[in-house]
Amino acid sequence: MPHAELKFSSDLEIDAISILAEIETVILEHDSGAGACKGRAYPAAQFHHSHIAFTVALLAKPHRDEVFSRALLADLESRIKARLPQPCEFSLGLSYSTPFYVTNFHAG
Repeated sequence: MPHAELKFSSDLEIDAISILAEIETVILEHDSGAGACKGRAYPAAQFHHSHIAFTVALLAKPHRDEVFSRALLADLESRIKARLPQPCEFSLGLSYSTPFYVTNFHAG
């Protein structure tokens, strides 16, 4: 299950929920077996320069090679930027979790 985190300066008027949903859509377009993408957004009340930063993490798998990663990163960048109504500094990182990472569901 992929994860997406969005951190942004609070002066930006963005729809974080729609951006996180768009990230999930793009991931699934590249890898239909990826599953739902857990997303979180963190506005920063105190900041220096208007900015937005994304971190997208997936589990490492053989088909998620350099070609896959570059294509996913390019599509994520263009689709996210299409949803940003204001100019700002932009960062986007794609990472892969190590084999020593647990992701599952806790039923309580």
